Order: sequence, then structure tokens, then C-alpha cells
Amino acid sequence: MNREDFPILNQDLIYFDNGATTLKPKCVVDKIVDYYTKYTANAHRGDYANSIKVDMEYEGARNIVQDFINAKHREEIVFTSGATQGLNMIANGFFWNLLEASDEILITKSEHASNVMPWFNLANDLGVKINYIPLDENHYVTLDNVKKSITSNTKVIAISQITNVIGDIRPIKEICEFAHQNNIFVVVDAAQSAPHIKIDVQDLDVDFLVFSGHKMCGPTGIGVLYAKIELLENLEPINLGGGMNESFETPETMVYKNLPTRLEAGTPNIAGAIGLGEAIKFLNKIGMDNITSYEKELRKYLIDKLIDIKHIDIIDLEGDASIVAFNVDGIFSQDVAVYLDKYNICVRAGNHCAKNLKDEVGVKNTVRISLYLYNTKDEIDRLVELLSDKEKILKEMI
Repeated sequence: MNREDFPILNQDLIYFDNGATTLKPKCVVDKIVDYYTKYTANAHRGDYANSIKVDMEYEGARNIVQDFINAKHREEIVFTSGATQGLNMIANGFFWNLLEASDEILITKSEHASNVMPWFNLANDLGVKINYIPLDENHYVTLDNVKKSITSNTKVIAISQITNVIGDIRPIKEICEFAHQNNIFVVVDAAQSAPHIKIDVQDLDVDFLVFSGHKMCGPTGIGVLYAKIELLENLEPINLGGGMNESFETPETMVYKNLPTRLEAGTPNIAGAIGLGEAIKFLNKIGMDNITSYEKELRKYLIDKLIDIKHIDIIDLEGDASIVAFNVDGIFSQDVAVYLDKYNICVRAGNHCAKNLKDEVGVKNTVRISLYLYNTKDEIDRLVELLSDKEKILKEMI
């Protein structure tokens, strides 16, 4: 699907590491080059034509993001360096001032480090408790298990919409509905979902949501923090400096600008935001439903092939998303990745920044195939062919 739009694929390369980052279409590259070669200027600083164009492109990208996730207000869209920064801003700029030692945060053992460590930090500094929603036999989050995990002290549920190893799609709307009935905030890590499925923050009724541009055909170093505007008004800036203030004559008279500017201190990643806007336009042109459907077809094709290989152990056989994690019996995951790299096939091996998942699945490291819109069944056939011969893998490891 749309392979001709990705210049990097004009070489002998099979790229199956889309959960880590995606390839970039030519339209995104061209859009970024245009900024650097035709109208470079800072944002929100100048009164000359190039600077005004930058403002239009930068704020235009914000409007594109707003429409993409159906936010009610454009001020609810804050540009960040990525999902990681967004989660840290939420934890340190909002919940730091709200939570007390008796409060509890619920996460899962399958969360990415970026949705674990900021909460661990609050536990260390404030004394709040971290507890885990148990996963079912497929390593999924169910609404029933969420309900069973909530106590009178639960104040926050912080979970990914799609996990980066198991690939389960969580029932976020239902979780939000139940959580809000119990005065609990819901923070959603959408780094693995925004590139693959439609997101409607108003329908989901999420309180906070973050995602990264580089996992959805956009540049690195750019991401989005969304929050309901009444919550965002109470998120304290954790970066202070140029661009986000109205005045600062004395320590007592510092005045911040309105949302979202006060949360975007310093020179922003202008090229990144403009590139992200172009990436979203690219995805919208293809259609998110078309992307979702195609990825499901690819995943089923891959699973049907791998399941017949006796020495392959699939960790997430029933996964919902475009992720397949597995191991080759008796062979370390990194060795499998190095073997595949000899044939120009890129996969991820290791714990995938989900270091607590081993407590649930019983293995520490896996090989991860993460599919995207430009992958093909022919590429999967090549992968399966190379994995089918265990003796070949062992021989080439020597």
C-alpha cells in the first residue's frame, strides 16, 4: 500500500520495525525541506513575511492534529518532543500537585517504560502507590479486571491504548466511563494506536492522551499531548522561558501566556510540527480505516504462516493490532535479529522497553514484527522462508 511514496524502499530492504519508528513518505520529507530551504524563521516571533508563513504552517499543523483526534478545542493540542515528554508533563505538571501519599495509580505490567517510570517517580517522591491491573490469559486488559483493581484510593489509570509487544487494543471508552463514575482520571498512551486506528478523544472521553509523530510517518522529535481544556488549564509548565510568558519583571509577577503556548517554551520543533501535519494529511488521504483493515489482513497472513513452524513460539497469538512477538526455540532473540539482518530484514529484538512484561508472559526477550501500511505479503513470505530453517539460523550464527 503506497510503497512508491517511500524513497527508502527503492533498495533491497524489508522493514518490520514499525513499532519503533516508521519510514517517511516523500511528501513529509519535501515539506520539511521546504521549511528549511524556502521560508526558515522562528515561530511566534517575527513580523515579516517568512515568520508569518511559519506561524501559519505551525498553527495549521495544530489544526490538523485537532481534526485527526477530534479534539473539541485547538488549544487542547500541545506539541511536545514525543509521547515520553507528554507523559512526563502530565505526571509532573498535573498530578504532582494533585496526588497525596494515600493515593493509588493503576498501570499494567505490559506498559512501555515511558508510561511506567514517570509514575514510579511520583511513587518515590510523593509516596503514592503503584498497583497493576491483572492481564487475562491472552495478556489483555479487560474492563472486568479494571473494575476489580479499583479501590477507594485509586486516582489515576494510566494505560496504553495498544501495547507495543502484546498488541492488544484496550477498551478505553468503557474504562473511561467506569473510571469517571468513580472520580478517576484516565491517561492514555496512544503511541502505538494513533498510527493504526481512528482516535476520537471526545467519544473515548479520555482525560489525557499522548502520541509520537515518528511512529506515524512523521519526523522524530515531535509529539502531541492532548488534554481536556479544563484539565490542561491546571497543568503547570515544567519548562519555563522564551515564548511562553507575558512578563517576568520579578519572581512574584511572572505571567504566562494562554494555552497551548505556555506549555511550549522556547523555540519549538517547527519543522517537526509541520512535518507531522503533512504526515497526518498523508494518512488521512489513504484512510485510517483502510490502514487498519490492511494491517489486520497482513497480521493474519503472518500468523497463519508462523503457526505452522514448530520451532516458533508466538507470544501474542490472538493480538488485535499489527504486532507479532515470538521466539525461535533455543535461539536468543538478538541472534535471530542479526541473522535476519544479513538478508536486509529489519526486526526488533529484546524487551522492547516493556521490562515488566516478563512477569506476565514468562520470557524476558522476544523478536517483534510490527507491520505497517507499506509492508506486503511477499515480504512476509521472505521472512517466513528464512525462519522456517532452524538449522540455517544455527549455522549462520557460528
